[in-house]
Amino acid sequence: MLVNQLHPWPATAEEAQAIQDRLRPHVELTGPTTFTAVAGLDVHYYGDDRVRAAVVVLDAATLTVLEQVTVEDEARFPYVPGLFAFRELPALVRALERLTTTPGLLVCDGYGVAHPRGFGLACHLGVLTGLPAMGVGKTPFVGDHAAPGRERGAWTPITLDGSTVGRAVRTREGVKPVYVSPGHRISLETATEQALRLSPRYRLPEPIRHADHLARHG
Repeated sequence: MLVNQLHPWPATAEEAQAIQDRLRPHVELTGPTTFTAVAGLDVHYYGDDRVRAAVVVLDAATLTVLEQVTVEDEARFPYVPGLFAFRELPALVRALERLTTTPGLLVCDGYGVAHPRGFGLACHLGVLTGLPAMGVGKTPFVGDHAAPGRERGAWTPITLDGSTVGRAVRTREGVKPVYVSPGHRISLETATEQALRLSPRYRLPEPIRHADHLARHG
């Protein structure tokens, strides 16, 4: 599939922040509400800054795997809070480019607008590909939220600087929530619905679970 090369990979934090600032106005928080194929994306670290990026495309109705690819690479960008995506983006982009299937939705192990600069990994991948993208984090990152109710489907808003940037969503009864935020061409409401629909049995959505397993084990 095609991924637009809208910028070179940065070498410094200043260059990375400038890219985020330039691309952030392109983020759209409305879009389609149904999808036929969804892709999960994850990156596993091993050795000294070695990474394995995995993309797994699932049929949205049956959650069966349609295609999967991995790419191994070196994380060349340093770890800087708020710029972590730049360590993972080069390998993820290469993996996406190897897909023969173009998914309708990217489900990222990370964050969208729930980010210190309002432009997390899901935003960046969405803008580069032009596809709807959402982030599902395992732990809270920014903002404040109350604990959602214990029942599946309960959620509470995540607020940052007076704005709602995501939701803490309970995908399984009595299990700690996941942290959902829109990335590009999707609303928070639709992202919440997709997080629940794609998590019929486990805490994490199936696309991310598959991508996590593939990234760890190849």
